[in-house]
Amino acid sequence: MNEPFVFFGTPYVARDTLEILKSRGYVPSLIVTSPDSPRGRGLQLTPSETKEWALSHAIPFFTPEKITPQVIGEISAHNCTYGLVAAYGKILPKKLIDSFSLGILNIHYSLLPKYRGASPVESALLADDTVTGVAIQQMVPALDAGDILALTTVPIHPEETTRELRPRLVSIGANLLADILPSFIDKTITRTPQDPREAIVCKKIRKEDGLLDLTNDAHMNWNKYRAYAESPGTYFFATKKGKNIRVKIKTAVYETGIFRPNRIVPEGKAEQFFSDFSKTIS
Repeated sequence: MNEPFVFFGTPYVARDTLEILKSRGYVPSLIVTSPDSPRGRGLQLTPSETKEWALSHAIPFFTPEKITPQVIGEISAHNCTYGLVAAYGKILPKKLIDSFSLGILNIHYSLLPKYRGASPVESALLADDTVTGVAIQQMVPALDAGDILALTTVPIHPEETTRELRPRLVSIGANLLADILPSFIDKTITRTPQDPREAIVCKKIRKEDGLLDLTNDAHMNWNKYRAYAESPGTYFFATKKGKNIRVKIKTAVYETGIFRPNRIVPEGKAEQFFSDFSKTIS
């Protein structure tokens, strides 16, 4: 039995999850996503990838700034049984969670309770983990602390960055969610409480986290490059004519103990694109 549901999500992670769910026969009755935001050099207001997906599939959507009591009432008016969350970017209040008879499920890209919070994929790469995973959890008001309904382990390849790892996890997570929805809906699914003593919380990523000191440990720099390759990117400062210039690292390699940025571009001068960067740190 396929009960009506609301989907909460914003970036391409959510859009790609929706596409897989749709291919598995699960189409939301309502999509809730973030408001249009300024993007690009012109900072033009641009809809989220999830809003674009909703428009292309003629599915009703909301783009609230905040989840207010009025918004909860509007969502509840769609009479959905449960909610699904993939990278929405906002905290969902208890009143909203409780408004669904079956509650809300969240796809989280780690082996919970490890790496609760906003940056589980980045945190796994920063820690040089060789495995990560995807968890389907029942949402509760506390951060990523709900019961686990499904958990699968995923190997991390040595050369993977967030650009490669995150899309793999999105596909695995969406299919895992579709696999367990029937038993979730008919209330036969097994739930496993998390052990809060094993919880590791990861922070929200900031632009300044991408700063590298090329004199630091090479392997640490490699892991930061891998973790921040998708966003916010990594960079270092170089001095030219007495001025510090931010230099973005577009691609890099780690070989024989050496971290080597091999494609770089000075910020603000994208036309000057360099390759085979000669500076190496062992």
